[in-house]
Amino acid sequence: MPVRLEDVLKHPTLTAAEPVVRAAAGAVPRTQLRWVHSSEVLDIASLLGGGELLLTGGQALAAASDERRTGYIRDLARRGVAALAVETGSVLPSIPSSMVSAAEEAGLPLIELRRVVPFVAVMEAINSQLVSQSAAQLQQADQASHAMAVELAHGSSLDRILGVLAAATGAEVELISTAGITLASAEPAGDSDAPAHVASADEAPDHQRTVHVEVPVRGIPSARLTLHVREDADVNLARIAGNRSVDILSLALLQRMPPGLKELAGAALIRAIDSGKQNWRLQELGPAAGIPVSARVVAVVVRSPASKELRRSVEHLLDPGGQYSASYADNAELLALAVLRSANPYVERQKIVDGLQSLDVPEGTVSAVGPAASGIAAAPWSLSEARLTLELAADVGRGRSGAISPRRVFDAQAFAVERLAVQSMDEPVRRDFIRQQLGAVLEHDAQRHSQLVETLRVWLDSGCNTAQAARDLHLERQSMHQRMQRIFSLCGGDPRGTGRLAALHLATRLAALQPK
Repeated sequence: MPVRLEDVLKHPTLTAAEPVVRAAAGAVPRTQLRWVHSSEVLDIASLLGGGELLLTGGQALAAASDERRTGYIRDLARRGVAALAVETGSVLPSIPSSMVSAAEEAGLPLIELRRVVPFVAVMEAINSQLVSQSAAQLQQADQASHAMAVELAHGSSLDRILGVLAAATGAEVELISTAGITLASAEPAGDSDAPAHVASADEAPDHQRTVHVEVPVRGIPSARLTLHVREDADVNLARIAGNRSVDILSLALLQRMPPGLKELAGAALIRAIDSGKQNWRLQELGPAAGIPVSARVVAVVVRSPASKELRRSVEHLLDPGGQYSASYADNAELLALAVLRSANPYVERQKIVDGLQSLDVPEGTVSAVGPAASGIAAAPWSLSEARLTLELAADVGRGRSGAISPRRVFDAQAFAVERLAVQSMDEPVRRDFIRQQLGAVLEHDAQRHSQLVETLRVWLDSGCNTAQAARDLHLERQSMHQRMQRIFSLCGGDPRGTGRLAALHLATRLAALQPK
């Protein structure tokens, strides 16, 4: 019997907290739990598996911006978290309305705990019930997996293999290729009149009752298994059984639609580029993957808690036709290579940067686009420069604001100065150069807790456009002029029209890389 959220809210360990549902109340009766977890970390979504009741004391939420809070809600909903319970009190007097609206829109039950209760006691009490339930679910999932293997051994169709999974889970099951083609589907036998819960026009989609599982073939993403769990069925059983069926479905797809040479060569090519294989190996794999040996190519690195899930979107962005790109994803990083085929490769490369910026990605995802490389032999260089750009961007982010901004795409070309400097100047040399150019400005910042070095960098980055720099720094023009006059007095006068401009600009860029 599934453990439901509405029953957990009536458990003595939680009733003492005087829980009140603030959003998505309609979803509470049909929401099932897989686990109860507590965390104050706002980037927790990527570490969750779905189906959790998440408890939080609210300290991190109280200090976060509205944008960060709503992003937190959306990430939890996207991950399939069952519900979020927030403890209110002196630190967080009430749940912000922005979070309530975001949770309502996402269909994520949001619960306010108006009294302090020990989260450990709640987790021990509820999780003990869930552990007993999980043992039975694992046994049922293994039985379903075995029955699917028997059907595969007897040469049954994909529809029939999925029929075993549908009967065992009470879910409508679909297997859809990466091209969007339905390969097979099944419904629970004799239950066609009991449709899965469908959200009404004024109701948020019920993400908790839909389970998605990626199905690779020889490491190549080939299909997605989707289970639409009916209202009277066990979502956790469907989640476990779906994951247990991946190996069976991979074998079935391998028999019926094995990945082609191009896909296999593409994955091998990316791995060879990543490991720094000799040129002859790259020249052998490139044409097999559809990438000419002499083509101008660009490498892309995406670091994300959902790197595998993003692979299809990134591939389509780099090459909508699917003929001139290759990619490879592991648990934390997606690597891709694209051919720049237009007459103006610089414009095409910028489209890649802009396209990555527009992708809908999980919180904490960062990407870098390497410089254009002439020929497949230079692809490892483009990849290494993209990785270096991510490291430099993290250093710059910490140096300026204490943390790297989320959901960012970094262009290696915008970090060309920093890349050259860190590769050709060791740390003491860089430090001495910065001190020679900016010594008095640095001392002023240290003594007055000002930000003149950063102001100078923004001004120089803008092409010495004072009005534009003021807008970028959110300063009044008069305040900006006063800052610039102070900077000029500290660094020996207005550098425009002198040979000092380039050296000052380099020093400000390098200063952003220095640890605070």
